[in-house]
Amino acid sequence: MRERPDPIRLGMVGGGAGAFIGAVHRTAARLDGNYTLLAGALSSQPERALASARDLGLPRGYDSWEAMLEGERALPEGQRIEAVSIVTPNHMHYPVARAFADAGFHVICDKPLVHSSEQAAELVRLARQRGIVFGVTYNYTGYPMVMEARRRIDEGSLGALRKVIVEYNQGWLATKLEDSGSNKQSEWRTDPARSGIGGAIGDIGSHAENLASAVTGLQLEALCADLTTFVPGRRLDDDANVLLRFAGGARGVLIASQIEVGEENDLRIRVYGERGSLTWHQEDPNALILKTLDGPTQILTRGNAYLGPRASAATRTPPGHPEAFLEAFGNIYTALADAIRGDADARYPSVADGARGVHFIEATVASAASDQKWTPAHYAPEA
Repeated sequence: MRERPDPIRLGMVGGGAGAFIGAVHRTAARLDGNYTLLAGALSSQPERALASARDLGLPRGYDSWEAMLEGERALPEGQRIEAVSIVTPNHMHYPVARAFADAGFHVICDKPLVHSSEQAAELVRLARQRGIVFGVTYNYTGYPMVMEARRRIDEGSLGALRKVIVEYNQGWLATKLEDSGSNKQSEWRTDPARSGIGGAIGDIGSHAENLASAVTGLQLEALCADLTTFVPGRRLDDDANVLLRFAGGARGVLIASQIEVGEENDLRIRVYGERGSLTWHQEDPNALILKTLDGPTQILTRGNAYLGPRASAATRTPPGHPEAFLEAFGNIYTALADAIRGDADARYPSVADGARGVHFIEATVASAASDQKWTPAHYAPEA
């Protein structure tokens, strides 16, 4: 039997008591036994950071991320963390990621990556210069049927692509929840200082953009955006409608809204080609619908032998036993673990994908503020 490699020594910044996403990341990291969480600076409040570390039983708790960086660097190489997971509000992504990347630690960062293209370019440069693995947790690309959708498109099942429709519909911010004092997520996600220049377009529109790219492989060339703030007094957009033009001639529509009453996490994509189409829906994630010009509609489901190797490898349970959000997150963490261990074929959302997402947000905000119909949106990372 092949010997299992030692778990990767992981640290975490953010994600302490009361933080939903921190628990998700910790579960994902544990899911396949690829990581052991050794250290954390789990809050911007020192007492809460230390208390959260004690509650989780971490061997090393720190009262700030700066103390964690200094403390881990001082440890012998075989004891210090190898990678850091950053699950803070958006405004802290850049300083933390930059410092740990510059020190040679692998980085796993929540999305959107940072606040500006300049910051994103610096992280891309640092990751390349230091030779580290730097992943961004666009978790929806971890679903097996998303991987299968990309395989079917790459193999030509749809023919040349013509149209892409991607939507992320939510309703949780249909009222001014950020003023209630009862929801931390709504407070920072609607605050430009912490969230960045995009509201719904940055929070969930970035997921929609990444899903469209991951599934189709198309390169965005230009966009025409309409951003709206429906809730009075809110400082960022809560509804986005965007027309897309891709290299090669395909067209698209992207919708990202957080004021659609009754919607939960309705992320979905439809891709149409010359000979066929496919549909995937995050709220029914184990199925992929494939339609062709001259054949019956097929509903492909997770865990079956007819799927490709990536979708099969990303599956843990037999067909009919649902796998979803946490497992998709786990697939991203497992792919990053493979990359950290030197697997050149590991596929995961990279720092360049995160930088492209930041560029997309900026282009969308610029388009919405412009009288010009089309705004260039092509992302070309620096050589």
